[in-house]
Amino acid sequence: MLLGVPKEPVDQALVAATPDTVGKLIKLGYEVVVESGAGSSASFPDSQYEDVGARVASKEETWAADIVTAIDAPAEAELDLMKRGATLISRMTPGRNEQLLNALSTRGITGLAMDMVPRISRAQSMDVLSSLANVAGYRAVIEAANKFGRLFSGQVTAAGKVPPATVYVIGAGVAGLAAIGTANSLGAIVKATDVRAETAEQVESMGAEFMPIPVGAQESSDGYAKEMDGDQARAAEKLYSEQAAGADIVITTAAIPGRKSPILLTAEAVAGMKPGSVVVDMGAANGGNVVGSRPDEVVVTDNGVTIIGYSELASRLPNQASQLFGQNVVNFFKLTTPEKDGNLHLDLDDEIVRQMLVTLDDRVMFPPPPVQVSAEPAPAAQQDVAPVEPEPVKEKSWIAKHWWKLAAVAIFAWLILTAPPGMTTHFTVFVLAIVVGFYVITAVTHSLHTPLMSVTNAISGIIVVGALVQISSDNLAIQLLAFIAVAVGSINIFGGFLVTERMLKMFHRS
Repeated sequence: MLLGVPKEPVDQALVAATPDTVGKLIKLGYEVVVESGAGSSASFPDSQYEDVGARVASKEETWAADIVTAIDAPAEAELDLMKRGATLISRMTPGRNEQLLNALSTRGITGLAMDMVPRISRAQSMDVLSSLANVAGYRAVIEAANKFGRLFSGQVTAAGKVPPATVYVIGAGVAGLAAIGTANSLGAIVKATDVRAETAEQVESMGAEFMPIPVGAQESSDGYAKEMDGDQARAAEKLYSEQAAGADIVITTAAIPGRKSPILLTAEAVAGMKPGSVVVDMGAANGGNVVGSRPDEVVVTDNGVTIIGYSELASRLPNQASQLFGQNVVNFFKLTTPEKDGNLHLDLDDEIVRQMLVTLDDRVMFPPPPVQVSAEPAPAAQQDVAPVEPEPVKEKSWIAKHWWKLAAVAIFAWLILTAPPGMTTHFTVFVLAIVVGFYVITAVTHSLHTPLMSVTNAISGIIVVGALVQISSDNLAIQLLAFIAVAVGSINIFGGFLVTERMLKMFHRS
């Protein structure tokens, strides 16, 4: 089948397929035609597409392909160029675009919405919303830094101390976590809030402080956060206002699929922010999370707060965003081209295909049947069972429980009593070293245990050297203890370096 990659409108810098992903589509058996100049805005010249085996053609020939993959649904002028029975793959927002669905069905075009990929594990590699949200979250911090009049990281210089910036992220989804990671890497103090309390661990793992809403909401069955009720909304609004007042930069990421973006920062909250602070409203294109933001504009309020309302932040990194979008498309074709024969096979029993399918020939297939992605397991049926009296468990004596401690004390006492008079001081130092070492090691965070093991290799080396000095003694007991010390110390040294090497390999690029 012939697959077409058209040039997007002038306000869209992304392209639906890069030279890399086109090469992968050709390996799946498809013949690919790319409209001339389709990748120029993303720094992909026509020659790169030709180098991987694609054919560069005119607009009319590209839209006349059997399958057309685009970033967003085209205008009716482009739909008129498609042939009946063709397939269109793009973002479509079908819940708010009934006119598009009718236009596709009347032309007999099968429509697959890339923004309708269900949030299930098997479909993660095709989720363009997550891919572009990841890029957008990163770019949101960069845009904020561009408008912010200070450094993100704190510094101590000869001219004085510079405090770090405070970044507050509302929403800990894909975009929010990307923003948290970027702001943290720039040295800012990062705080974050999400209506889903279970995201606290993810936020903290990215180096931010989680600020919980007193009345938390829950995750819905489709993988997104539920819309908050009155009490939750009031508690959240109070928290957002308090945190925004102390922050230098606020990034809002809240979005409810198929609905207008919820208001997170009211006019009063913005008025309470510090002059010079910056707000990036990532929901500006869908109504806005911030009162006063305008799509694709930068607004400065009367109190000096800059509100950035860029609607397509991912398009400001077109090369990377296009590669991610194109790979999502490739992963979808891998699912629907199992034989790698260049033919699209739409299995309506596959929940991924069915969720994405909005029109099939002249039929409208939207909305799809719901998919449960976070449903709780049904409670097991309770049966009336007569209670069974547990058998009494015979309690072990104290000696039976702690015999090994008594044996250790006895052996240690025997060593003290049989050792030469000058050894008493050494035993005292040994006991103190055990006590101090126990409290020092247990106070070390788990993430530093592996580096700590490498450091203790040096201590084990000292033990081996001392044991080698004593192994030539005429006393058989000393020789035996020295041999054990050499063996155990060597195991610790070589084992420690082996584990450390394996840990370091985890950070090597393949």
